[in-house]
Amino acid sequence: MKAIQVKQTGGPEALELVDLPIPEPKANEAIVRLAASGVNFIDVYFREGRYKAPLPLVDGQEGAGVITAIGSDVRSTKVGDHVAWTGVLGSYSEYAAVPAERLVPVPSGVSDRDAAAVMLQGMTAHYLSHSTYPLKRGETALIHAAAGGVGLLLVQMAHHIGARVIATVSTREKAELARAAGADEVILYTQQDFEAETQRLTSNRGVDVIYDSVGKTTFEKGLNLLRPRGMMVLFGGSSGAVPPFDPIILSQKGSLYVTRPTLGHYTATREELLARASDVFAMMASGKLKLRVEHVYPLQEAQQAHRDLEGRKTTGKLLLIP
Repeated sequence: MKAIQVKQTGGPEALELVDLPIPEPKANEAIVRLAASGVNFIDVYFREGRYKAPLPLVDGQEGAGVITAIGSDVRSTKVGDHVAWTGVLGSYSEYAAVPAERLVPVPSGVSDRDAAAVMLQGMTAHYLSHSTYPLKRGETALIHAAAGGVGLLLVQMAHHIGARVIATVSTREKAELARAAGADEVILYTQQDFEAETQRLTSNRGVDVIYDSVGKTTFEKGLNLLRPRGMMVLFGGSSGAVPPFDPIILSQKGSLYVTRPTLGHYTATREELLARASDVFAMMASGKLKLRVEHVYPLQEAQQAHRDLEGRKTTGKLLLIP
């Protein structure tokens, strides 16, 4: 099979197209023939070595396809089932071995491509808005990178909950996407100071929650925008890591909360994984959640997909197709 392997961590050039044997399932695994693999910032972190894993590794944490073989202990699924997953390395390939307990059935009416596109980013948007800080109608959320993969889904979920959404984006084209997804106010941070503009839009009251996947360039200003006892939800660092800070700042700015969640801790049990994925698929079926799969690359163009992602040239979801 063809796969994208990282032998030494580094830039996009570290992603090598190689030939590998099709894996054999362990007792608890299923082998999936991939229809599509999702491209996410966590893949960049593994490629760079920011997140550690034994080398060589096949990159990619998200995929969907059809089961071709199962291990001796697998009872929850069978050969021929359409399934999707996230949180297991190895999806930049034609076949992947995945623990059966991490596989989610893809409902009829949802394509494998759409399933691959929504698992990581859709469930991330879901846990952020429903669990980490459960948004309520009438509250105000500031969402950074609102035209990105998670951003567009998070804006839609917050809008359907009934929250007021203030979105930040870098271009007018991205502003239109955020508005179409349900953002009430859109700030072009390349032209406006998002801190001053958010203070104006909230009459200096501040926001209830900030969903921040940008990190270094937005975090400190964001702390100035939270109402007393508001929450900073830092779930990514596309601009770099947040600098160290003294927690006393949180009390000085209003007894604030800061959390750094990850999807793995919000899908830690099979029950929670299935419930969260089911909610997301139901939102898609009802039309409340619309996917934007704009960037589709053949597997061998994984390097270009990473360059485009890191260069902020993309909106919505990126997929690799074996």
